[in-house]
Amino acid sequence: MWPWSSRFRTATVTCLACGDNVSRSTAREYDKYGDRWDRTDKAFEHLCPDCHTDLCHHPRDELEDLLVELRAGEEETETFLEGYLAAVEDRYGRVEEES
Repeated sequence: MWPWSSRFRTATVTCLACGDNVSRSTAREYDKYGDRWDRTDKAFEHLCPDCHTDLCHHPRDELEDLLVELRAGEEETETFLEGYLAAVEDRYGRVEEES
């Protein structure tokens, strides 16, 4: 018998990056806390295969906490980016642009 929660899964999900609807079976689960293996009381977001491939797969330690602290999505884009760059430089050193 399937677990209770699997009975109500939708056949399609929306990619959080591009907004396309894709079949759940081809989508990639995304857990913004970086712990997709702990499934207790968790709802996942999803990425389509193309957006998942384009995603940076480097560790993102402290990133989510920094985004919450800087109120990502609540500030104007320019204000947020200025604050983000200042916080990154303060914590990790000067940001160098690649040429």
